[in-house]
Amino acid sequence: VFPWDSTAAQVLAASPDGIVLGNGPGDPAALPACISVARDLVGTMPLLGICLGHQLLGQALGLETFKLRFGHRGANHPVLELDTGRVLVTAQNHGFAVRPPGEGRDFDTSFGPGRVTHVSLYDGTVEGIELTGMPVSSVQYHPEASPGPHDARPVLTGFVASLASAAPRAVA
Repeated sequence: VFPWDSTAAQVLAASPDGIVLGNGPGDPAALPACISVARDLVGTMPLLGICLGHQLLGQALGLETFKLRFGHRGANHPVLELDTGRVLVTAQNHGFAVRPPGEGRDFDTSFGPGRVTHVSLYDGTVEGIELTGMPVSSVQYHPEASPGPHDARPVLTGFVASLASAAPRAVA
């Protein structure tokens, strides 16, 4: 566990198996150093963003964030998983969101292609993104909560599976 102002070098020096960009309060645009660290961590190992971590990763990939007129607060927020058509019951607590990339769900980044994976059924906001072919993803909702009670569990089990399948790294 690292404080919010850690550098990518400090995180990588600990030789983690993966990185979770955690949740937190506030406007992601007011955290340019955190966005820079997220950008530096993309592609180094499996990476999962949750809530504010989702917004930071979105900005690190070139997407914009914006303030919601009314935030998403509480449990029972329906989220559509675009690949399967499943509706997840999620817990949320945020006042900002990632702006959709334009038409469709695919977008280009300096790391390769990305795509939107989840959307809110309340207002259509982006609830999940991933890089194609790279273990980098994020969700706006809280998969560690249990409003479903297990609807969002695949986000966490998928991240753990990506850790197991990641190429081993040499330790200096």
